[in-house]
Amino acid sequence: MTNKPYKEFGDFLNSIFPHKVQKISINAGFTCPNRDGSKAVGGCTYCNNQSFSPGYGGKQRTVTDQLRDGIAFFSHKYPEMKYLAYFQSYTNTYDDIEKLIALYEEALAYPNVVGIIIGTRPDCMPAELLEYFAKLKERTFLLIEYGLESTLDSTLEFINRGHTYAESVEAIYQTAAKGIYTGAHMILGLPGESREQMLEHADKLSELPLTTLKMHQLQLIKGTAMARQYREHPEWFNLFKVEDYIDLCIDFTERLNPDFIIERFVSQSPKSLLIAPDWGLKNFEFTAKVLKRFAERNAYQGRLCKKAKV
Repeated sequence: MTNKPYKEFGDFLNSIFPHKVQKISINAGFTCPNRDGSKAVGGCTYCNNQSFSPGYGGKQRTVTDQLRDGIAFFSHKYPEMKYLAYFQSYTNTYDDIEKLIALYEEALAYPNVVGIIIGTRPDCMPAELLEYFAKLKERTFLLIEYGLESTLDSTLEFINRGHTYAESVEAIYQTAAKGIYTGAHMILGLPGESREQMLEHADKLSELPLTTLKMHQLQLIKGTAMARQYREHPEWFNLFKVEDYIDLCIDFTERLNPDFIIERFVSQSPKSLLIAPDWGLKNFEFTAKVLKRFAERNAYQGRLCKKAKV
């Protein structure tokens, strides 16, 4: 383990695997209930799926093809590398269960794939599929990552998320109860949320049986409903300057359960899609700034956490 002031995802993987592992993102062609009319159409107001789908992931391509191309990208430089198939785009538990299982198993059958990560919504985890995952985690690495985005129902309604925070809590408890690594994803800076409300997310999340947490700054992406809202009502938004966001991340982490693994603090959408904020920093450059600020403040994860170990 490193002496970082927070628990880092790379160290978590190193504690599990005796070799380097790399995530390979997969777009398996799913939709979500917020797009297909089941709950809504148009999706969440901030969402343009292109902003987090890499070039080798394509809706018309098979899981095997995407893994082959993704692994080829890394294997020349790291021939001993192993891989985690990351079902990332849209809602990856939202389809016929037999079809879903076939896609997961296709990924796990690919050479040098040693585990699977599945991104989904808390309202899209049927009991039958969760039972499959409970068995799957006995034979391979498995992380289920739920998009929460906020703990405030008023925010979830405003961004057209289509589920409540109570549904998020229920899904996390049910998944963790199966002994499955369980992750959450949060966006900091959503419209209408004060700084203190954002920090209170950390207090609420710390009560949950989570393994990992991803967070990132709100990004305004071209072609989204939120981009239109920003044009029409810029006063609804308070986009962070980079130093302000770094301090928020540290304050958030100090209130966070010290047992959680932090996967990331920041995200970087393609410049061709990004409206704001554009900090001009690569992710590793941002992380270096965060670590420097942690040291300057003598800060560390969990220092102000109100919740004892889960």
